[in-house]
Amino acid sequence: MKNVLLTISYDGTNFSGWQRQPHKRTVQGEVERVLSTLCKQSIQISGTSRTDAGVHALGQRASFKGDFGIPIDRIPIASNHLLAGEGGLLKSTGDIRILEAKQMPDDFHARFDSLGKKYIYRIRNAEKPDLFQRNYTYQIEKALDIGAMQEAAKAFVGTHDFRCFMASAGQEMESTVRTIYQLNVKKQVSSQSSQEEQIEIEIMGNGFLYNMVRIITGTLVEVGLGKKRTKEAKHILESKNRCLAGHTAPPQGLYLVEVYYEKQPWM
Repeated sequence: MKNVLLTISYDGTNFSGWQRQPHKRTVQGEVERVLSTLCKQSIQISGTSRTDAGVHALGQRASFKGDFGIPIDRIPIASNHLLAGEGGLLKSTGDIRILEAKQMPDDFHARFDSLGKKYIYRIRNAEKPDLFQRNYTYQIEKALDIGAMQEAAKAFVGTHDFRCFMASAGQEMESTVRTIYQLNVKKQVSSQSSQEEQIEIEIMGNGFLYNMVRIITGTLVEVGLGKKRTKEAKHILESKNRCLAGHTAPPQGLYLVEVYYEKQPWM
């Protein structure tokens, strides 16, 4: 019996999220379908993050066990060929790509052994929307005050009860306390136009509640628009009241970047 850890990237646009669902196209469902074909047995994978519909991943991780003949280092090549769908070798890639597969100890689990995750949220701040960025960024037409957003972001760093940054439809949790190691709001230089700003919110933590990153982003956006004051961030966090936090930013700007299994210097 082999225990395999996968690193997976995907464009979440045409999926009903990560988690397997009957009669819906999901990332987990597609990867399991392909692996079951390659391994000639039913395969079920356990992912570290159940990303929503429209959310993307640069480095999702998932593990599975099986007794199969295909060499582990051949799994990405063979899987990506099948994931490309019709067109085979003539089609460069599908909307899921397995980047790496490696054997792990028998007791390893992709989700439970994770020490932390890194997400980024991408915002396009420009007067006119870009049709081709609608599935990959949150497009905001009014100017954002980056300095105010950076100042407000400081309130979230550390160990706090993030209850008010969890969607009301989220599963009831034993604890809503999480640790945010870093939260950076960065302005990227746009190669498209001097009238356009690309803003990236980078957040690293030991775990995240349902929609937590998107609600934090929505709160920071409202600070940037002047709808909330910079000092309100700390008060909102302490209130534990979802109604005081900002809106839930759309899924299209969110990317799961990396999952950590070794302690990082900033942890």
